[in-house]
Amino acid sequence: MNTDFATYIDHTLLKAETKKEEILKLCEEARTYSFASVCVNPTWVKTAAEALAGSPVKVCTVIGFPLGASTSEVKAFETADAIQNGAGEIDMVINIGALRGGDDATVKKDIEAVVQAAKDRAIVKVIIETALLTEQEKRKACELSVLAGADFVKTSTGFSNGGATEDDVKLMRAVVGPQMGVKASGGVRSFEEMKKMIDAGATRIGASSGVQIMQGLASTSDY
Repeated sequence: MNTDFATYIDHTLLKAETKKEEILKLCEEARTYSFASVCVNPTWVKTAAEALAGSPVKVCTVIGFPLGASTSEVKAFETADAIQNGAGEIDMVINIGALRGGDDATVKKDIEAVVQAAKDRAIVKVIIETALLTEQEKRKACELSVLAGADFVKTSTGFSNGGATEDDVKLMRAVVGPQMGVKASGGVRSFEEMKKMIDAGATRIGASSGVQIMQGLASTSDY
């Protein structure tokens, strides 16, 4: 089994009803498979950081999640608090309404607030929620993310009416170029689906099915 594929995965658990023992299990699975990170809600960051102490697995959390409708000031505070609690990666939701309304300055300022709060302490991934956007809006969201200094663009929260698609990943990669990360998230549940996203240009995969994906890889002789 090619364990390099594990380093693409943000092992994710963002359900509202999640219990502590489920977070601890998530962390143990991430250690076992050497996933890139665990992605948890802010309330669980400290728990995850303690559980993963001494491990290369990062703690990722979500900001302004899932609607992106918090103020920039709140998103920046959330970011700083999460980093203080042990987060090394920040997945923020853009101001989707501002983007769709053509208010590019507000969108860019919103991303910049989080980037500044995370500066030199955590990487920032910008969730653009592709299912709610036109192709032009997707392009604009990616362009603004680049201008704002983010590290990644990300397809989806997984809580809207659609997830990652190959076409969206290809579009995002084309806009941001080779230097920036692209995270495909939402609906990636098998190794075959993950491989398609990587081939389309994704450098990170957000998935709640990380273990199943790796088990699927283990049963595939081609990798």
